[in-house]
Amino acid sequence: MAKTKSPAKPKATKQKLAASAASLPAAPSAPNIDIGIKVGDRKKIADGLAAFQADAFTLYLKTHNFHWNVTGSMFNSLHVMFETQYTEQWAALDDVAERIRALGFNAPGSYREFAALTSIAEEPGLTNSADWREMVRQLVVANEAVCRTARKVLDVADDADDAPTEDLMTQRLQTHEKYAWMLRSLLA
Repeated sequence: MAKTKSPAKPKATKQKLAASAASLPAAPSAPNIDIGIKVGDRKKIADGLAAFQADAFTLYLKTHNFHWNVTGSMFNSLHVMFETQYTEQWAALDDVAERIRALGFNAPGSYREFAALTSIAEEPGLTNSADWREMVRQLVVANEAVCRTARKVLDVADDADDAPTEDLMTQRLQTHEKYAWMLRSLLA
């Protein structure tokens, strides 16, 4: 049996389809955010979370740097400890950014933004295989700075009755207080 070619669709049909698609009403834009928190309060919380994220990212970067560069008698123990901490910190950064987005604001995500927002002072680079004790000291100080920022955000979230942000900051406080304690104990 011989195959027969089906007739090609005329250009007019393609043009009609394109024209009808173009005449469809545009998809409605997203509705305004109405999660029970006033826009001004959401902005204050998001700003606090952005500062927290900057501190947390700065701490993450410092911890990862020290993981790469630690030397000395505590190398193995600290190399593993730092990796555990920076891996957990990395995952938590996503939770913070997603909370900022859920509140309706953009999360910071550049070095420039983080540098402008962080409360963690940039310390001189540790060159020539700095002593592990200095690395641990800096991480204690940085973890405590993250805790102070988390407490500020927690207070703002509490005032606005923002339970999800309160929960997130409570979890981060528990983690960073524990890290500060564990690191500080190495220096005792």
